[in-house]
Amino acid sequence: MKILVLGIGNILFGDEGIGVHLINYLDEKYEFKNHQVDLIDGGTLAQRLIPIIVEYDKVFIFDTVDVDDAKIGDVYFFDFLDVPECISWQGSAHEVEMLQTLEMIHMMGDLPETKIIGVVPYVIGEDTTFTITEPVKKASKLMERILINELSKLGVECEIKNPNVDIQEIARTSYKRGVPQASLKGCELGENR
Repeated sequence: MKILVLGIGNILFGDEGIGVHLINYLDEKYEFKNHQVDLIDGGTLAQRLIPIIVEYDKVFIFDTVDVDDAKIGDVYFFDFLDVPECISWQGSAHEVEMLQTLEMIHMMGDLPETKIIGVVPYVIGEDTTFTITEPVKKASKLMERILINELSKLGVECEIKNPNVDIQEIARTSYKRGVPQASLKGCELGENR
């Protein structure tokens, strides 16, 4: 079975990047066995993720959600095809684009079983920050437990390889992940390429 865990969000805006930060956190903390589990930073790519999403049997998406009368840090777990009425993805541009992307894949008949693990963020507007609010940091632990529980039900062995990972430390370096160190070295030195 091929399982995709997709983190969606804009890492420049604090809580809005929690989906991406969780992917990087899980990659540092766990090793997954018995089934193929791919952790992908989907950032704000939306429709460019279509060729990736359709290749999987099951998809779990970490993202932020907008929920009527909810508090920052409230966590919601639901099937994409059965979204509770109180939930929308109208909070930010990346959420709307991801919703449209999943709807397009569904209309084409190619959507794998897709579950959303969403959290209500503190929306900061236009200020850039890599700091996650305390309620969302606390919520990230619940989001992690939901995913690990669901993967275990599917027969995935989730082995902890690094128990000392901190989500806030991951958030401070998420922008570097997936970039070869050699290319970062030139940037740090201010060299032109």
